Amino acid sequence: MIDVNDKAPSVLALSGGIGGAKLVLGLYHELAPWRLAIALNTGDDLEHMGLHVSPDVDTVMYTLAGESNQHLGWGRASETWSFMEQTKRIGGPAWFNLGDGDMALHVRRTELLNNGAKLSDITAQFFAAFGVQAHGWPMSDQSVRTIVETVDGRRLPFQNYFVEERCEPRISGFIYDGATGAQPSSSIIDTLANPDLQAVVMCPSNPFVSIEPILSVPRVRAALAACAAPVIAVSPLVGGAAVKGPLAKMYKELGLKPGNAQILRHYNDFADGFVIDHADAAEQLELGLPVLVTKTVMSNLDDRIDLARSVLDFAKKLAAAKKPRQMRSGG
Repeated sequence: MIDVNDKAPSVLALSGGIGGAKLVLGLYHELAPWRLAIALNTGDDLEHMGLHVSPDVDTVMYTLAGESNQHLGWGRASETWSFMEQTKRIGGPAWFNLGDGDMALHVRRTELLNNGAKLSDITAQFFAAFGVQAHGWPMSDQSVRTIVETVDGRRLPFQNYFVEERCEPRISGFIYDGATGAQPSSSIIDTLANPDLQAVVMCPSNPFVSIEPILSVPRVRAALAACAAPVIAVSPLVGGAAVKGPLAKMYKELGLKPGNAQILRHYNDFADGFVIDHADAAEQLELGLPVLVTKTVMSNLDDRIDLARSVLDFAKKLAAAKKPRQMRSGG
């Protein structure tokens, strides 16, 4: 089954954590309850202190529930830190912060996984507990882990690269460990095949570490290419710089010029439309597919809703044009 309360989603969003969650929240406000589904990145999940932590899944859930920590930009609102204070006191690992409220989630998730529950079922249970009226689907119930390869020959799990080493190592590539043997979420695949689906939105998340892990799972990319609904990618870059995070740094270290053309190469084989910021309007004629130029920087809730509305209107126009998707070079 792909729906809850007999309501199948009309929009599927692929999202990572903080940046993607902003647009997800806008879509959530624009759509009726249960009409939004989110394919969630679990490539940066980790086992920490014996607990299964799903950072992107939880960020999206907290955001939709109105419980995200606006001050820190991650974690839960009104969080307390007694657990971390005592962990540091007794010499435990302190590089990855776990708030007290957040800990309850990780403990319960780990308990359920150890008792044989699926990550997808656990996520649905948590979304319901937080009152979120949208479908949240981990990309796979099997373990897929994003590994960052560095120029000094190391292979760092993403959270070690991102949090512990603060994105300082120079990168040479990425591995999506476990992807080839993983099964995609059946709900994601079924939704992409649903003729009533109205739009697929690639949120403005880092393509290397938030979206590519989802696409690395077998059948997902092919299902996107075969999807009848318009697939729209929203660029996470503005003026060649990332709104947040190390994306521009990653491109430069890989010998690539940061820009919207690079973003589009991740999605060339299935994207029908591309959304870029006003600052990059001069690039639109070079991108080779329909482009919406609008404000993509989301500083507040109104910005998130406005961008979501623009993306959905763009999808309607693309659907009305009824132009068959063509394979583009560079994918």
